[in-house]
Amino acid sequence: MSLDQLYQQIILEHSKARHGAGLAGTSVPGGASSGQSHQLNPVCGDEITVRVSVADGKVSELRWDGDGCSISMASASVLSDLAEGMTAEELRTVIDSFREVLRSRGKVAADPDVLGDAAAFEGVARYAARVKCAMLSWVAAEDALGQALAN
Repeated sequence: MSLDQLYQQIILEHSKARHGAGLAGTSVPGGASSGQSHQLNPVCGDEITVRVSVADGKVSELRWDGDGCSISMASASVLSDLAEGMTAEELRTVIDSFREVLRSRGKVAADPDVLGDAAAFEGVARYAARVKCAMLSWVAAEDALGQALAN
């Protein structure tokens, strides 16, 4: 199996499984502060709401709810898996790395050691119209994290 095929498989699996999906009926873990951000991609209609909870300087939970294309939903799912347990600074670093790869138009290679399964979105960078789809949940998470840390 080629790396491109593996990456496609990861995106398809996450778009169906949707790890971390669902805000309804969930509450902020005890002792945690949280922030929530709703983001919309007006170009394609993708939208997402991300809630980040932080306790003892670490992301204790990242939950989301949204509707959109497989790339945006898979990206949120991968982000959910990656974020939990990271310090706020680690999450910011990963978000910055993901942003750099996606905005590079294919010139910056994703480092799987830094991005984990999010490296699968490296190929999206070659399609400018899809970059916003992949970034949507990450922008929401960045905003929600800032709110959680301010609380």
